[in-house]
Amino acid sequence: MLNAERKQHIMERVEQLGVVKLQELVDELTTSESTIRRDLIELEEQGLIERVHGGAKLIISHNQEPSMNEKSFKNIQNKKEIAAYCASLVEENDCIYLDAGSTTLEIITHLANRNITVVTNGLTHIEELVRQNIDAYLLGGKMKVHTKAIIGAVALDNIQNYHFDKAFIGTNAMHPEHGYTTPDMEEAFVKRAAKERADKVFVVADHTKFAEVKFSKMFSLDEATIVTDYIPSELKESFIQKTKIIEVEK
Repeated sequence: MLNAERKQHIMERVEQLGVVKLQELVDELTTSESTIRRDLIELEEQGLIERVHGGAKLIISHNQEPSMNEKSFKNIQNKKEIAAYCASLVEENDCIYLDAGSTTLEIITHLANRNITVVTNGLTHIEELVRQNIDAYLLGGKMKVHTKAIIGAVALDNIQNYHFDKAFIGTNAMHPEHGYTTPDMEEAFVKRAAKERADKVFVVADHTKFAEVKFSKMFSLDEATIVTDYIPSELKESFIQKTKIIEVEK
């Protein structure tokens, strides 16, 4: 198993249980204790978990957010499937908005050499857009070092210059009553502004974001179509009553 796949499994188990035992991870992943200890040390250094005696626990709270590097190895295959579907929605000559984030970043590969225009607030995204020969604009403003997202008053002013056929927006959490939320208030404002400038709005997020709530509200659930890998069965009814959901994993 690859290093990234092990860490993804560890994070999924920690998020499910809150606390996970070292020996359980060794048994589940059929690898050595020293390898799992090294993975836990690296995840702790990235600020994602806290090592405790005999295992690890989750430390992310409502106003904390994983970095772009941390996001990039979580639920990798699910994000790729969501991204491929989102790219299929893009038509020739579209002007689209790609929000900063690991899932939206995956969309770019599927748009290579297309006759479209992309506006983004993701510093990582602009590098990939150039590699894929896609016309693109980067919003100006304050860069969040942690996630490489452009936010702030200048970004909000910049985005008013555009109109989007489609906007693909990331979220940290989705809830039937609280809507789409994210840990950073300034970033929530940029996401909301992108939504308001688009004819069609898609929120891209994997199944782990359902029924979660973070600090700052972006907008209400019914203001976008959710594109996800799947929605947990116990949550489906409460969400489909509020908005349209596209599940790419059948």
